Amino acid sequence: MWAPWRMKYILQPEQKGCLFCEKAKEKDDRKSYILYRSEKSFCIMNLYPYNNGHLMVAPYRHVRSLESLTDEQICDMLLVAKKGVKALKKAFKPQGFNMGINIGRIAGAGVVGHLHMHIVPRWKGDTNFMPVLSDTKLVSQGLLKTYDTLKKNMR
Repeated sequence: MWAPWRMKYILQPEQKGCLFCEKAKEKDDRKSYILYRSEKSFCIMNLYPYNNGHLMVAPYRHVRSLESLTDEQICDMLLVAKKGVKALKKAFKPQGFNMGINIGRIAGAGVVGHLHMHIVPRWKGDTNFMPVLSDTKLVSQGLLKTYDTLKKNMR
Protein backbone atom coordinates (compact mmCIF):
# COMPACT_ATOMS: atom_id res chain seq x y z
CA MET A 1 0.00 0.00 0.00
CA TRP A 2 1.27 3.42 -0.90
CA ALA A 3 -0.35 6.60 0.40
CA PRO A 4 2.41 9.25 0.46
CA TRP A 5 0.00 12.20 0.77
CA ARG A 6 -0.92 11.08 4.31
CA MET A 7 2.59 11.64 5.71
CA LYS A 8 2.25 15.45 5.86
CA TYR A 9 -0.91 15.00 7.96
CA ILE A 10 0.59 12.32 10.17
CA LEU A 11 3.66 14.42 10.97
CA GLN A 12 1.96 17.77 11.50
CA PRO A 13 1.83 19.03 15.10
CA GLU A 14 -1.42 18.70 17.00
CA GLN A 15 -3.76 21.50 15.96
CA LYS A 16 -4.69 24.16 18.46
CA GLY A 17 -8.26 25.41 18.46
CA CYS A 18 -11.23 23.93 16.63
CA LEU A 19 -10.63 22.14 13.33
CA PHE A 20 -14.00 23.14 11.86
CA CYS A 21 -13.85 26.78 12.99
CA GLU A 22 -10.33 27.14 11.58
CA LYS A 23 -11.15 25.46 8.25
CA ALA A 24 -14.30 27.57 7.83
CA LYS A 25 -12.19 30.76 8.10
CA GLU A 26 -9.78 29.72 5.35
CA LYS A 27 -10.27 31.32 1.94
CA ASP A 28 -8.83 28.57 -0.30
CA ASP A 29 -11.56 25.92 -0.33
CA ARG A 30 -9.49 23.45 -2.35
CA LYS A 31 -6.58 23.69 0.08
CA SER A 32 -9.04 23.27 2.97
CA TYR A 33 -10.96 20.47 1.19
CA ILE A 34 -14.21 22.40 1.61
CA LEU A 35 -16.57 21.20 -1.12
CA TYR A 36 -19.56 23.43 -0.46
CA ARG A 37 -20.52 26.44 1.68
CA SER A 38 -24.09 27.37 2.51
CA GLU A 39 -25.37 30.15 4.73
CA LYS A 40 -25.18 28.17 7.99
CA SER A 41 -22.97 25.13 7.34
CA PHE A 42 -20.35 23.64 5.05
CA CYS A 43 -19.28 20.29 3.62
CA ILE A 44 -15.66 19.24 4.01
CA MET A 45 -13.74 16.10 3.14
CA ASN A 46 -12.40 13.95 5.96
CA LEU A 47 -8.59 13.91 5.76
CA TYR A 48 -8.54 10.51 7.47
CA PRO A 49 -11.43 8.84 5.62
CA TYR A 50 -13.10 5.55 6.54
CA ASN A 51 -13.79 5.16 2.82
CA ASN A 52 -12.97 7.11 -0.32
CA GLY A 53 -15.26 10.16 -0.40
CA HIS A 54 -15.89 10.33 3.38
CA LEU A 55 -17.46 13.77 3.95
CA MET A 56 -18.40 15.82 6.99
CA VAL A 57 -20.99 18.56 7.35
CA ALA A 58 -20.56 21.11 10.13
CA PRO A 59 -22.37 24.27 11.13
CA TYR A 60 -20.32 27.46 11.14
CA ARG A 61 -21.48 28.07 14.70
CA HIS A 62 -19.33 26.27 17.26
CA VAL A 63 -21.72 24.08 19.25
CA ARG A 64 -21.19 20.71 20.90
CA SER A 65 -24.77 19.46 21.14
CA LEU A 66 -27.64 18.90 18.74
CA GLU A 67 -30.09 20.78 20.93
CA SER A 68 -27.85 23.88 20.77
CA LEU A 69 -28.50 24.21 17.04
CA THR A 70 -31.41 26.24 15.75
CA ASP A 71 -33.98 24.55 13.55
CA GLU A 72 -32.61 26.57 10.62
CA GLN A 73 -29.08 25.28 11.25
CA ILE A 74 -30.27 21.66 11.46
CA CYS A 75 -32.25 22.01 8.22
CA ASP A 76 -29.30 23.68 6.52
CA MET A 77 -26.95 20.87 7.57
CA LEU A 78 -29.32 18.26 6.15
CA LEU A 79 -29.67 20.16 2.87
CA VAL A 80 -25.87 20.35 2.59
CA ALA A 81 -25.66 16.62 3.41
CA LYS A 82 -28.18 15.97 0.63
CA LYS A 83 -25.88 17.79 -1.82
CA GLY A 84 -22.96 15.70 -0.61
CA VAL A 85 -24.86 12.44 -1.07
CA LYS A 86 -25.94 13.49 -4.58
CA ALA A 87 -22.36 14.38 -5.52
CA LEU A 88 -21.05 11.07 -4.17
CA LYS A 89 -23.72 9.12 -6.04
CA LYS A 90 -22.93 10.88 -9.30
CA ALA A 91 -19.14 10.67 -8.93
CA PHE A 92 -18.56 7.25 -7.34
CA LYS A 93 -21.87 5.35 -7.50
CA PRO A 94 -21.79 3.96 -3.95
CA GLN A 95 -24.30 1.25 -3.11
CA GLY A 96 -25.16 2.72 0.27
CA PHE A 97 -24.18 5.24 2.96
CA ASN A 98 -23.49 5.41 6.65
CA MET A 99 -24.52 8.80 7.99
CA GLY A 100 -24.42 9.95 11.56
CA ILE A 101 -23.43 12.34 14.30
CA ASN A 102 -21.16 11.23 17.16
CA ILE A 103 -21.95 13.39 20.20
CA GLY A 104 -19.32 13.24 22.94
CA ARG A 105 -15.95 11.51 23.08
CA ILE A 106 -17.46 8.32 24.50
CA ALA A 107 -19.69 8.10 21.38
CA GLY A 108 -16.66 8.34 19.09
CA ALA A 109 -16.50 12.07 18.37
CA GLY A 110 -13.00 12.98 17.21
CA VAL A 111 -13.76 16.71 17.39
CA VAL A 112 -15.76 16.84 20.60
CA GLY A 113 -16.51 20.56 20.83
CA HIS A 114 -17.93 21.15 17.35
CA LEU A 115 -20.90 19.04 16.28
CA HIS A 116 -20.61 17.57 12.78
CA MET A 117 -22.23 14.91 10.61
CA HIS A 118 -20.38 12.13 8.79
CA ILE A 119 -21.33 10.87 5.32
CA VAL A 120 -19.50 7.64 4.49
CA PRO A 121 -20.15 6.06 1.08
CA ARG A 122 -20.28 2.24 1.09
CA TRP A 123 -19.77 -0.44 -1.54
CA LYS A 124 -20.26 -4.18 -1.38
CA GLY A 125 -16.98 -5.70 -0.22
CA ASP A 126 -15.47 -2.43 1.04
CA THR A 127 -14.77 -4.13 4.36
CA ASN A 128 -12.24 -6.90 3.96
CA PHE A 129 -9.37 -8.53 5.83
CA MET A 130 -7.17 -5.38 5.89
CA PRO A 131 -8.92 -3.52 8.73
CA VAL A 132 -9.51 -6.75 10.66
CA LEU A 133 -5.99 -8.22 10.50
CA SER A 134 -3.75 -5.18 10.16
CA ASP A 135 -5.84 -2.24 11.39
CA THR A 136 -5.38 -0.71 7.92
CA LYS A 137 -7.95 0.84 5.59
CA LEU A 138 -7.24 1.06 1.88
CA VAL A 139 -8.40 4.26 0.16
CA SER A 140 -8.08 3.97 -3.59
CA GLN A 141 -7.77 7.62 -4.66
CA GLY A 142 -5.74 10.61 -3.49
CA LEU A 143 -7.57 13.32 -1.55
CA LEU A 144 -7.12 16.13 -4.08
CA LYS A 145 -8.27 13.93 -6.96
CA THR A 146 -11.33 12.96 -4.92
CA TYR A 147 -11.90 16.64 -4.07
CA ASP A 148 -11.76 17.70 -7.73
CA THR A 149 -14.13 14.90 -8.76
CA LEU A 150 -16.68 15.72 -6.06
CA LYS A 151 -16.39 19.50 -6.40
CA LYS A 152 -17.59 19.43 -10.01
CA ASN A 153 -20.59 17.31 -8.92
CA MET A 154 -21.50 19.42 -5.88
CA ARG A 155 -24.56 21.50 -6.77
